[in-house]
Amino acid sequence: MAATAFLLRSLHFSPAEPRNTPHEKSHRSAYLLWKMMKGPRRRSQAVAAYNSDGNGDLEGDKKQSSFRPFGFVTDNPSSRSAIQLPESPAEDGNVGQMLYRIEDKGRDYGSYVESGNLRWFVRETGSSSQRGIILFIHGAPTQSYSYREVMSQMSGAGFHCFAPDWIGFGFSDKPQPGYGFSYTEEEFHKEFDKLLDTLNINSPFFLVIQGYLVGSYGLTWALRNSDKVSKIAILNSPLSVQSSLPSLFQKLRIPLFGEFTCQNAIMAERFIEAGSPYVLKLEKADVYRLPYLASSGPGFALLEAARKANFRDILNRITTGLSSANWSKPILVAWGASDKYLPISEAEAFQKTNPEAIQLKVIEGAGHMPQEDWPEKVVEALRRFL
Repeated sequence: MAATAFLLRSLHFSPAEPRNTPHEKSHRSAYLLWKMMKGPRRRSQAVAAYNSDGNGDLEGDKKQSSFRPFGFVTDNPSSRSAIQLPESPAEDGNVGQMLYRIEDKGRDYGSYVESGNLRWFVRETGSSSQRGIILFIHGAPTQSYSYREVMSQMSGAGFHCFAPDWIGFGFSDKPQPGYGFSYTEEEFHKEFDKLLDTLNINSPFFLVIQGYLVGSYGLTWALRNSDKVSKIAILNSPLSVQSSLPSLFQKLRIPLFGEFTCQNAIMAERFIEAGSPYVLKLEKADVYRLPYLASSGPGFALLEAARKANFRDILNRITTGLSSANWSKPILVAWGASDKYLPISEAEAFQKTNPEAIQLKVIEGAGHMPQEDWPEKVVEALRRFL
């Protein structure tokens, strides 16, 4: 009996102790937290259950709100409802299974177009140009998928809409640098001209621009081809030499570290989330992730383009070229007010450089990619402007 009592004490059990002691309850709470985090539950639900049932180490609502194991989580209700965990770790951990699950996603309204020696993936909505043609240009490291909702609604309003994936991005060709394409600004402009000819876009069209790097190339192309553009709408793009350069592009320009960075398969979705008050739902994140999962090509294309871009020179040309001294055609700056990369003050300063031509529309609740965060408000702004 003495030996049995000693053994029970060593195992922290005692016949006299009540069940569910604090020691046992903490283990049960940890198990409950682990079990809830396994399934497709909201992380906030798991944390709430831990606090209400397990007591844990958290002291009240203050510590509960600071418990953020995933740093991109925000307090926005849409953000919280978007966060989901997979049914099984293999969906996020096994590349083959992930590709099989998402390989047919993200090609809304799109088809392949042969232009010169390259194949572009181009989204198109609307069959007539009753109210004109709109060409949508995306930024790096994303793709034209971000415009799908805006395109659908604008074509319903009578516009003929096109949105290509830049070469090296999305579902377009990603040639190895130096073999037919080297990802310089000049080459992007040259191939873009060829694509317009292939699409039979001849009359002046409306140009919508968003984002860094290749988005900026859309603006520098417009400065060289002002006769082909009737109006320009700019959504959250760098507009001055003082514009901040996100850490992604800074990392890409560091030798060796850039090679490592460019092969991060979740780079695009994390870039979008870091500039927005929201996180992407799984079905959207899948599409932005897919090109970087499928091959190393888009990562190395982005690396090459980022290293060859002279950001300061590009932005200086944009600021000067669109100033009142050099530009008179209408410009709409539709700006997501919650952009974490580019503050609203940048759009306000840009508007002052050409107040006669530039209109500023602030889109509350949207971040760096307002066409993804709040497409309805972008459509409203575009319809009034165009």
